Amino acid sequence: MTVPDEEQQISELVTRLAGKFPHLTAGVVGAEVRGIHREFEGHRVREFIPLLVERIAERQLSKREFYRSLDHLSA
Repeated sequence: MTVPDEEQQISELVTRLAGKFPHLTAGVVGAEVRGIHREFEGHRVREFIPLLVERIAERQLSKREFYRSLDHLSA
């Protein structure tokens, strides 16, 4: 996979996840995804990195959404 292909996949991932988590801003989703993606810098095998980033980001964003819902219940 080339770097432009990977970057395109990451950009598409941000768009998809922003739609999946509408209560979070696109900026929050993008920052989360790009932060996770940066953790994979320097890894030689790049083929599955977008998939790994997606899975980790979904978990992290789900946690944010869950805690956000708890805040609304306690308010």
